[in-house]
Amino acid sequence: MDRQLASGARLKLLVMARYYLPGFKAGGPVRTIEHMVDQLHEAVDFWIITSDRDLGDSSPYSNIDRDCWSRVGNSMVFYASPALLGYRSLRDLIDRTPHDALYLNSFFDPTFTAAPLLFRLMGWIPSRPTVIAPRGELAAGALRLKRWKKLFYRCAGERLGIFRALTWQASSQFEADDLRRELRSVASQIHIAPDLPARTREVISTGEEVERDPKGPLRICFVSRITPIKNLDFALRVLGRVDRSVLFRIYGPIENPDYWKKCGNLIDGIQHPVSVEFKGSIEHHRVYSVLRDHDLFFLPTHGENYGHVILEAMLAGTPVLISSTTPWRGLAKAGVGWDLSLSDINAFVDAIGEAADMDAVKYPEWRRRTRDYATRVSSAPHVLEANLSLFERAVRNDPPPRSPLF
Repeated sequence: MDRQLASGARLKLLVMARYYLPGFKAGGPVRTIEHMVDQLHEAVDFWIITSDRDLGDSSPYSNIDRDCWSRVGNSMVFYASPALLGYRSLRDLIDRTPHDALYLNSFFDPTFTAAPLLFRLMGWIPSRPTVIAPRGELAAGALRLKRWKKLFYRCAGERLGIFRALTWQASSQFEADDLRRELRSVASQIHIAPDLPARTREVISTGEEVERDPKGPLRICFVSRITPIKNLDFALRVLGRVDRSVLFRIYGPIENPDYWKKCGNLIDGIQHPVSVEFKGSIEHHRVYSVLRDHDLFFLPTHGENYGHVILEAMLAGTPVLISSTTPWRGLAKAGVGWDLSLSDINAFVDAIGEAADMDAVKYPEWRRRTRDYATRVSSAPHVLEANLSLFERAVRNDPPPRSPLF
């Protein structure tokens, strides 16, 4: 896939992202950029500016070089210390890094999105095509959190004009609808390019080896950040109503201590036959094995633009129970789990009961069907092409294609 610009050069993309490898606590956004680099590096040169520490950490990564460009896999990465993330030093860094396009991976991030947009408006950095991926931050559920602060930023940004002439990446038709609803004519150039999954060959697909003992508890896992948008408290309220034997394990970093305290109070109220264990953060290389070793994945999120961990669960052969606020729809019809409305808590209770009652013959078939479904989705060739054309069209200033891809 060695594709070039009209000038004959390879496309050079400058990526702004608060978190990147070896970080893992920020979840999906890190995976999205990692997979993009892995699958597009033959056509695109990736230069990534990121912070020198993981989500919630007070100290930098121990195995990286700070404040300089380093080769990381198929990309060049600049791990900036806090001192290098001031407006002047960040502006100078962007200014002296040659690039054909700028790629922003948040809507609300003050340092990695708002600052470059302001530099661009003021003419302090080279005028280059700019692609912005809100990563689900404009979904209705996400906007309800810190609502007034976000509304002020949106209104101020529109008034200043920092959002003009951007190419907006939506990971699905659902996210494209969110952008049109919230930003109206500001988001006039929307390109639907689904997040790239991990290469199927890299997935440990051993779901058929996992059996479930109908006499034992249903093993359910939650794998995500502990923060209100992921809606762990809803999951705990569901489990408080379940009358089957369930072992519920929670994996993920505590991003919001006050929210975790609320969840802890709910956990204290859950009684037999349901038990709850908090397992803490897990590095990404362990995620597939954790998902594979559970009978059901449960994520009643308030909103996901894609949901990498949902696909990872299915690739591991683990059926999923999620909310209807992600692009993953029609799961019951496909026979791979459920996507249910958060307004109907009893529907989640009933789904867990159905999973717990599944016999030893049907359960392995359920896992195989789930894994096969995920493999088909993750291998779709149009997803790779849509991501590459996202940047090529932005550089050429072409209008986005009209047909939705996800």
